[in-house]
Amino acid sequence: MADKAVPHFHNDLGVPVIEVGAREFMCIGARPPFDHPHVFLDMGADDEIICQYCSTLYRYRPGLKATESDPPACLWDDSAKVDTVKAA
Repeated sequence: MADKAVPHFHNDLGVPVIEVGAREFMCIGARPPFDHPHVFLDMGADDEIICQYCSTLYRYRPGLKATESDPPACLWDDSAKVDTVKAA
């Protein structure tokens, strides 16, 4: 299975702003099972975007890699979930 090309971010911490290193990404709201529909967000030329489901403000920070966020805990990595399924 190929790695997903679009990073996914969540706001379990309930922070008002998440800084990200990608202008195109998915917002999942909270981590599963409390996630909202996974929505693709595209900032275009802007530096900020608000998720229409959870109202999280995402701000682009060029110093971050595409798979990085501030706070770092807001990057969703589902590989543990995938590995658990494979092991079953």
